[in-house]
Order: sequence, then C-alpha cells, then structure tokens
Amino acid sequence: MWLKPEEILLKNAFKLWVTEKDNEYFVLQRRRGYGEGGGGLTGLLVGTLDTVLDSTSKVAPYRILHHTPDSQVYWSVACGVTREEIFQHWEWLQQNIMRTLSVFDSSEDITSFVQGKIRGLIAEEGKTSLVLEDDPEKFREALLRFEKWFELPPEEKLVTYYSCSYWKGKVPCQGWLYLSTNFLCFYSYLLGAEVKLVISWDEIWRLEKTSNVILTESIHVLAHGEDHYFSMLLHLNETFSIMEQLADYSIKRLFDKEAFEREPALSDPLQITKRGLEAHAKSQQFRTFFRLPKEENLLEVHEGFLWVPFSHFNTLGKICLSENYLCFASQDGSQCHVVIPMREVVNVEKPDSGSRALTVFVRGKKALRFSEVRDYQRLANTIRSRCGISASPQHSASPEAIRGECQSLINHFEDNPEDVTLMVGQKDSSKAVSTEALMTVFHPQDVENLDPKMLKEKMKEQSWDIHFSEYGRGTSMFFTRKTRDLIVRGVPESLRGELWMLFSGAVNDMATHPGYYTELVEQSLGTSTLATDEIERDLHRSLPEHPAFQSDTGISALRRVLTAYAYRNPKIGYCQAMNILTSVLLLYAKEEEAFWLLVAVCERMLPDYFNRRIIGALVDQAVFEDLIRENLPQLVEHMTDLSFFSSVSLSWFLTLFISVLPIESAVNVVDCFFFDGIKSILQLGLAVLDYNMEALISCSDDAEAVTILNKFFDSVTNRDSPLPPTVQQALVGNNSKASHVGVDISELIREAYEKYGSIRSEEVESSRKRNKLYVIQTLEDTTKQNVIRVVSQDVRFNITQLDELYNLFKRQHFLSCYWTMKSPALLHHDPSLAYLEQYQLGFQQFSELFSLLEPWAFCTYKSSLSLWVFRLIDENQDGLINFKEFCCALDTLYSGSFTNKLKFLFKLHLPPAFTGSPLHSEKQRILHYVPVPEDSSHLTRLSAFDLPEDGVIKKSPERGRGRIDLQAYLKQWQNEILKKEETIKDLPRINQTQFIQLSKTFYNIFHGHPEEESLYRAIAHVTSLLLRMEEVGRRLQEPSSPSESEKAAGTSPAEDSSTEQGAVTPESCDSSHNSQDAGSELSDTEWSFSFEQVLASLLNEPTIVDFFDRPLNVQTKLGQARAAQLKLKANKGKDSKGN
Repeated sequence: MWLKPEEILLKNAFKLWVTEKDNEYFVLQRRRGYGEGGGGLTGLLVGTLDTVLDSTSKVAPYRILHHTPDSQVYWSVACGVTREEIFQHWEWLQQNIMRTLSVFDSSEDITSFVQGKIRGLIAEEGKTSLVLEDDPEKFREALLRFEKWFELPPEEKLVTYYSCSYWKGKVPCQGWLYLSTNFLCFYSYLLGAEVKLVISWDEIWRLEKTSNVILTESIHVLAHGEDHYFSMLLHLNETFSIMEQLADYSIKRLFDKEAFEREPALSDPLQITKRGLEAHAKSQQFRTFFRLPKEENLLEVHEGFLWVPFSHFNTLGKICLSENYLCFASQDGSQCHVVIPMREVVNVEKPDSGSRALTVFVRGKKALRFSEVRDYQRLANTIRSRCGISASPQHSASPEAIRGECQSLINHFEDNPEDVTLMVGQKDSSKAVSTEALMTVFHPQDVENLDPKMLKEKMKEQSWDIHFSEYGRGTSMFFTRKTRDLIVRGVPESLRGELWMLFSGAVNDMATHPGYYTELVEQSLGTSTLATDEIERDLHRSLPEHPAFQSDTGISALRRVLTAYAYRNPKIGYCQAMNILTSVLLLYAKEEEAFWLLVAVCERMLPDYFNRRIIGALVDQAVFEDLIRENLPQLVEHMTDLSFFSSVSLSWFLTLFISVLPIESAVNVVDCFFFDGIKSILQLGLAVLDYNMEALISCSDDAEAVTILNKFFDSVTNRDSPLPPTVQQALVGNNSKASHVGVDISELIREAYEKYGSIRSEEVESSRKRNKLYVIQTLEDTTKQNVIRVVSQDVRFNITQLDELYNLFKRQHFLSCYWTMKSPALLHHDPSLAYLEQYQLGFQQFSELFSLLEPWAFCTYKSSLSLWVFRLIDENQDGLINFKEFCCALDTLYSGSFTNKLKFLFKLHLPPAFTGSPLHSEKQRILHYVPVPEDSSHLTRLSAFDLPEDGVIKKSPERGRGRIDLQAYLKQWQNEILKKEETIKDLPRINQTQFIQLSKTFYNIFHGHPEEESLYRAIAHVTSLLLRMEEVGRRLQEPSSPSESEKAAGTSPAEDSSTEQGAVTPESCDSSHNSQDAGSELSDTEWSFSFEQVLASLLNEPTIVDFFDRPLNVQTKLGQARAAQLKLKANKGKDSKGN
C-alpha cells in the first residue's frame, strides 16, 4: 500500500527493522520478528508495540523508504502485509521511477518528484473507496490492519475503528475495535498473547451501555451465549451509536429484507460510511419527531431564535430543513415546535444584513421571524430554492411591493378557499369514495340540543377555537404544552379527524399525493388475493355493535381502505387488528383521510406491528416490561415473571386499547396516541397496572389477574361523551358489574401523564432498538427449534448436530446477502412462507457449503457433483434447497446403509441430476428448467451455471397482490401424502455414458485414501465383471447372428474391458475431455445395468464395502466447516478480485 510520504529521522531506530533490498534512492525493510525465524523475545516485544501503538509499522511487516545519497533523512513511501505485495511496489519503483530520477540535478528535486508521484498514486487509489472518509490517510492504514488481522472477504467495508479495552475474564486487553458493515471485530496482541474476535451483527442478542463497580462505563455485547465488554473508549456514546446503527441496519437488511431504495447512504453495503450512518440516524430522528414522510432527509440545521407571537418573546431552538419542510423545535424547555411545508411558503425576506434575521411568509396571514441565525444568508437561499422563489436582486421588487403582493394573495385565498385546495394539488375524489366521516352520517350533532354533555362539548370546541386563534390552525400550527393539555382533556367530536390528520403528519401525505387513493381503489377492487380473502372474513367483525358497520356504507368504505392499503404495501398486506383500527379511523375521518392515517400508523408510528411476526408489538412489550421494572417495583416483587403482562398487553398495543375499552373511551386514547406516539400507550398501560396494583398483588394466579383487568376495562367510562346510548358500549349489558367503581377515561389519562409523563420519547426509541435485537433473535431461535423438531424425525443426526447444521445453513444464506442488495434471496424473499422455507440456498451457496461438509474428497469434479447432488435433492425444481432437503442428503451420505449410499450415488448419474454432458465443457452446460413467473414469460429456461449468486428463485405469491394457486398447493400436499418408499426395483437402468461417469465418481471418491490402490483395483474388477456379464447377456439375446456374436466374443471382452479401464482409471480424471469420443466408439454396442447388478457386484468387494460402512466423525466435520466457512468465502472473493 502506498503511504503519504512521512519523514523518518533514524533508519534503524532501536534496531526494529532489517534491510532486505536497497539501491541509490530506495530501501526495502522487514520488521524484526516477522518472516524467517520469528524473532524470539524481540518478536514478542515488537508485536506488542505494534498492537498498542497507532502507527503504520504496527501491522505492516514490510516497508519501503526513500532517501538521497547526500541526506540522512528518510521518507516512508510504501508498506506491505506480505512479501509479494511489497515486492510488487518495489518492482514498480524500479521500472517507473528509477529511470526518471537520473535527469534531476538536485536531491531536493528528486525528493519532491518522488513525493508528488506517491501522492498522485494515493489520490488515484482513493478516488472511489475513501472519498467519503474524514481522514483518508489514517483510514487507509486502519483498513490495512483490518484486512491483515481478520482475513475477511475483500468486499467487506470497514466503517470506523476505535482504541479500547476488551475484558476477557477479569483481565482487560488493550487493542482495537473495528466496526464494518457486517462484523464487529477486535484485535489485541500483548507479549505473545493474541486476542482476535469476529462477531457478525446478525448474531448479536444484546447491545447496551452498562456500568458497574469495576467498569464505570462500557458497552456490553451478547452473542452465542457469551458476554463481551468493551471499555476505556474515548468516545463511548459515538461508538455505541455507530454499533447500534450497524446492528439495526443488519437486522433490517437480512431479517426484514429491506432494500433501502430511498436512502442512498444505505442502499449499497459496499459503500457504508460513518458519515452516512450518522446522517441516516439524524434524518430518522428528524422524521420521527416532526412526523414527516419517509422520503424526507435532514439537509441543514441552523441555531437561532423564533419570535413566538402568543408568548411575545423569542425562543431559542433548532431550525431544520428537509427537501419539502421547514421545521423548528425549541431548546429552552417550552416544548414548542412547528412544521411548515415548503408548499405553504409565499416569500422569504431579510430585513437588513446587520440583524442576521429573516422572515418567512406563509399562506394564511402568517409570518415566522427567525433572528440571530449565524448563516442566515444560506438559510434564506435554501428556502427560496426549495420553494421556487426568485432571489435575484435585479428582478426583485421592493419590500413594500412584496408585502402588498403577499397580502393580496392572502386576501384572494380567504375569499376563494377552493383555490387553496387547487394550489396544494388535491383533486376531487371519486364518487365511489365516501367524502364524509361515518360519525357525521350516522350520528349528526344536534345543534339545538343543550343537555350538559353537549354544553361541555361546545366548551371544548370554544377552547380549541381560542387555541387556534393564538397558535394557528392547520399545517403551520404551533405545538406547545397547552396543545397537550387540551388533548388530555379530550378532543371535540367535530375536530377529531382534523387533529388526527395534523398530529400524525397524514395531512402532508395526502396533500402531496393527490388522486393517489382513488387510483389505488380503482386498481385494487376486484382483485383476489390472500389479503382480500382475509379482509372479507373480518369486515363484519369490525365494531359490529356500531350502526355505521351494520350498513353497507360503513362496510364498503372499510373494504376499500383495507384493500387499497394491502395493494399499496404487499409486504404487510393485511393483518388482524388493522380492521378494528381502520373502523375507528373511518368514524371520525373521511375515507381518503382514514387511508392516509392508516399509512401513518402502519409505516411510521407503529413500525413492524402489522406483519406476520408482529415484531414491533413484541418489541414494545419488551419496552413495557422494562418500564414496569423501573416504575412499579412493588408489582415486580410480587410477580417476578413479567411475561404475563406481555401476553395480556398484546391487544393493548396492537389496537391502541380499542379492543379492550368501550369505543367512546378508546377514542380519547387514540387522541393521545396521534399526538405523543407510542409513549402515550406505554404511560396508559403503567397507569392501568398502578390503578389495579393492590388487586393484582393479592391475586393467586394469572387467570384471576386477567379477570381483574377485564372488569376494570369494562368499568371505564367517558362521562363527557355526547354519543347516544346506541353507540356507546360502556354500560351496555354491564348492569351485573355495577359493583365495580367506574373510572373516567379523562381522569385515567390525566393520571398517566402526571405520574409517567417524564418518560421521554428518545428513551423509548433507544429501548426499542435495544430490545429489537433480543426479540428478533428469540423469534429466530424459536423458528430454529421448530425446524429442527420437524427435520429430526427424518434423519439420524442428533439435536446438537442439527443445531450446528442449521447455523451453518443459515449463515450460508446470509453470506449471499452480506455484500449485495441484488441477491435473489433478498429480492424474492417471501415472509409468508412456512418457517421451513425461510432460509434456502441456491446452487452457488449450496456448492460452497456442500464442499465443506461432504464426507469424501471429490477430486477435480466437485462443482459437477455438487450440481448433480443439488438437482437430485431439489425435488420441486425451484432452484432452491431448504434445510430439510439438505439434511436428508447429508444424512444419507454420513449415516445411511451401504445400499442407501450406493443408491444415492447411482441416482446422481440419472436424470434429472445427470444428463450425460461433461459439465467442464463451457459449450455444453446443463440446462436447468425452473418455473417462470407470469411477468417473466419471455424467460423460458435458465442454465444452472448461469444462475445469479443465490440460484434461481421461484417467486411465491405476495401477500398483497399475487394470485395464489391453491389447487397447485393441494396437489403438492396430496403427492407428499401419497409418496411411498422408493425401492431398488423402481430405479431405472443406468446406460453406458452414465455408468462410465459413475465409475469416474468412484475413483474420485477413493482418491487420496490410504487404501487408494486396493480400492482402485476393486472398482476396476467390478467394472470388468459387469461388462462381461452384460456381454454374455447380449450374446444370449442375439442367437440369429452367430458370426457377429463370435466376432464380438473374440474381441469385445478384452476391448470393452480395456476401453472401460481406460475410461475409469485415475489418470482418466485428467483427460475427461475425451469422454465423448470414448462414448462414440462404444455406441455401436449399447449396454446398461440395473441397480441390483451394480449392488451385487460391489457387495463382493469387501474393501469397497468397508470404505462406505466406515463411521464418520460428524462433529469434527461440523467444527471444521464452521471454522472454514467464512474463510472459504474470503478466499473465493480474493481469487475473483485477483482475476
């Protein structure tokens, strides 16, 4: 590796370097203690220094120095990990630099030329790979150490590195922590004791910051059941943040199969950088806090003051800009923030250059005045460019003219409000789409009704009107503490839909996607999918007691919204609980608004909730358990196992308490959820448990605790609800439970905010990330146990061996996804498949893993035999092997009887596994037929050797869109049920070409065995015997031509024997290109053998029988495969890179 030239004053400082080559201008040196001899004590000391000190020499055992004859100063110009690498640099210098140096007159010119040339080489190398790093030079040195110490595939991208201590037992090891895209690595070398650690991010169960008596602050990593602690980090919070992001990135990419198409910084695992991860994390926090669409990224952050009109003072905060939004959040504890869509901005004005202030004019007579903004000029220009406002001085009008124009525009929109809708870009909805909230249709408010509840409702509306007049209304409204106070008291029925849209950010989604929902409805209605079938089944189970869903109006609207969403997001499709949530949304929001509210909930506010494994809900349950331990210690002391609360609270999270509370009370909870997110649900859950603390502590079992909670929820009322008794649920049929004291929902929510309002959203998000790793790994472990239980019934491997095999199989699947987003395993992943099919291997991955686990050495025919095995065990011919198929094949090879092993090898040389063409011939590749999706009808068949890296994957029907062929599934299940045990009599005869190849396979299997010669003789004897038997049989069948029979009898046995011997001797492995010619010579006298004949002949050879019956050490083979799996991938990557 070329190095930025640095001055070295002493050539042989401390005698740590030995000169190997030198000339007039360059010296090649080797680090003492490396290479021949090892260096003894000197080598130990040098190795320790190399690990502890941060310098290039610490890892590079070779270097090249530049010097001039009349100078004592040396310059380091190159270093190398291997002798070959440094000698390549040396040769380059000899050929390209030495000849040129003779033209210079002075030493200064020579040194200047050499330095310039080396810097040019470094710049050329770093154009692509290091352009985004903060310090390319230091990063190149760290990358060199990383590649040398860990020997990972060359595609692996180092993200960053830190100096730290790793605690091995009670002893700290000072070394270096390297964080790459797929691995966490640590290296230490102290006085001969080397510590090397490599953990893939997808294997981590826990990642958290901890502290104790010995370690004040450290990072705890749990993987493979082992605890790892890293401490003495100079930037612990930064290190932990990067580790957390890399772990989350790995989980999303490998388990959730996310492609990050809208996030360029994460779309390519080969280009992940620390800067990109930090930018992604900031954008994610920005979107979460301001409830913005996923497409938005944080572009600029400015600090300044915002004039708050309702408080009449300037508040300090951060001004944040994205592609389409201008946002402000206070930092002085006032909890004030505002979101301004760029589409609402009319003009940007700078009063004067000395004040560092600017004013942003917004539609609706609003103006935001920012002051003390350091880079106010840049901020103003950015806002103008995003809004399309011209800032050119020669074309700009006077401030008075601009203000007059803005005022006239504002007046126009006030007089013609319909133009605002057109300006925003909304279109009229289709007539098929309901344009009114169901509550206004089925329960219109009676204006003349003056009962106490309606009067209180009017008072709430007046309070909100006052709030709107002070803080604004619509997308540019200020959010403050007072807003939350009004939410806690309860939202008026007439404003609920509007405020839900505003708080969730769905109002922005709908404004920027005009006509989108109508198009989805038109495209999705009439489709028949698994999702639509589930939707139809659940339509009449959604709030069946409410009048709105006892009519076709409500049911049809619910059907349209759910079907449209399933069509929009087939990854989720439809899940139970979505119907209940959508029903409530439709009560208070128009149909299109309900759709966008559902989008906001499923894709932003409750991520990963509505999928097959409900990971998001399980993660939030784990967060809830942590909060119970922290806030309700009395309950924890009584009930040490908190998993009970997880099972009870699942419906609380999935339906936002809608399924357990009466509808008139549940909507108050939904109000809080849209304003505060999941934090409000956690707070309310704690308040519920706190309210029932004494009863829960005194209960004797879980069933009694469930009864207590159910009675409590039934007693919750909403005393202020103006809804008529026909709509309310609280007191319907609950007369028998009147003894339970009623609880008002507003009081319960207020108590939740008073007692647990100190819980911060940032803490909840951090706890989510921490618990997500554990939840996913627990689910993965459960899946593994289920798979092993199914497979163990058909194989002779024990549970421990199956566990090892599963880990190897799963890791091989992940290896195809580590360094690319284009892996078919990622592109065509279907989460709706059974757990047995979740991890599958294509041919390339299978071939690599099979080469590590095969019981015999297959000489030079490994790729051919791997493909034959792959085709044989790929029963449904979808180009994929699942774990069960893989284990059954290995079980036969390791533990099968002699007959079963021979039958397996025999079938390898029959179609569809073997077609007779030599696979090493590029012109005669075996075609592999696979099912073709409907949208790829132009593809008829694919070559197995032309497959993508993970093989050809048969697309399974998507949950949201794809049509499911139930008849095909039923037929497949029927065939599996009716499948009978195959007998040796069912096997077809093996022909001439196939038998020749079978003989060669035997030779390859026996190659390298201690009894190789005797095994070769035995197989040659069997081959000759079979040929003679076949010749005798043929003569008996052809009595009509005695002359030809005699001629054949005189020549055939010897010639056939010699020909066959020539085709199957060990030497023929190296000349297999001639097999076609050999086959053509024998084509005049075709012959074939049955499996019984081959088996009987081989049973007469004890050497062969002993070879196949000899027990194999499965555990040793598994251990070797585990150690070599990643190294094999690394070697293949280096070979391909070298080529």
